[in-house]
Amino acid sequence: MAETGDHKYFKPKCVHRSYTQEELNVQYSARGTAPDGDKYRNFISENSARVRDEMECRIDVPYGPTDAEVVNVFPAEKPGSPIVYFIHGGYWRSSSQKDVDLYAEALVPAGCAYVTVNYLLAPEATIDEIVRQCRAGLAWAYNNAESFNGDANNIHVVGRSAGGHLTGMMLADGWREEFGLPDDLIKSACALSGLFDLEPVRLSNVNEWAKLDKEAAYRNSPVHHLPKIPCPIIIAWGENETDEFKRQSDLYRVAWQSRGWPCQTMEFAGKHHFASMPDLMYPEEPCTKALLAQIGL
Repeated sequence: MAETGDHKYFKPKCVHRSYTQEELNVQYSARGTAPDGDKYRNFISENSARVRDEMECRIDVPYGPTDAEVVNVFPAEKPGSPIVYFIHGGYWRSSSQKDVDLYAEALVPAGCAYVTVNYLLAPEATIDEIVRQCRAGLAWAYNNAESFNGDANNIHVVGRSAGGHLTGMMLADGWREEFGLPDDLIKSACALSGLFDLEPVRLSNVNEWAKLDKEAAYRNSPVHHLPKIPCPIIIAWGENETDEFKRQSDLYRVAWQSRGWPCQTMEFAGKHHFASMPDLMYPEEPCTKALLAQIGL
């Protein structure tokens, strides 16, 4: 506290790095910093419905015992095709697998089988449970690959926003043995606008629904649980995202590249957190090209 005459000035308390509570809340507000975000969310939802009507797909296939534990499956055109396992975003509290079916339009004709996974949303589900469900869905894709012309030994995980975080948790070590899966289960990954250290997320108002304590934040932070066997990864973000969202991606990039692991980075010029959502449905987009090249197509 500093005093000048009869006036007292209080320096706001920093809760993370140089951010006050209010500033940190803004940094982790994906919707608040992109006022036209609904336009992009509506776009992917509407086009996902169109793609389900136009392409062969299996909707709400169970991978677990609860209503939330389902996947949508777009079979590959040829047996033994690589599998793209996509994890939706929505800050763990909104959206579903049906909102990201639109990417099948680019990935299946390119030679992939495409699986989108649903999970129970926060705050009804803990982050621990959401991670477990996504892992169970991935195990289902591995065990049932032949039923949709997929190759169980050629699985690639993709996710954006909260799905980017969950992609990191699929890569994390220490869970595959429980599901009877090989250590080299994931052959490549793509994490778009993800969150990789949940401690600052815990300190922000996102924790109103994430409900993380310090131990859970550490336990579910991909940057603290890197894989035993690495794979190539694409880490991407929007140029106009908040500094903290961009720092999160850079943190994971540094962790990956400092170990000499293959890592490609991309910044979507002029785009905020939601504006890159349509990109993967277009074969000519740089991110789509990079993903398919990484898969080997």
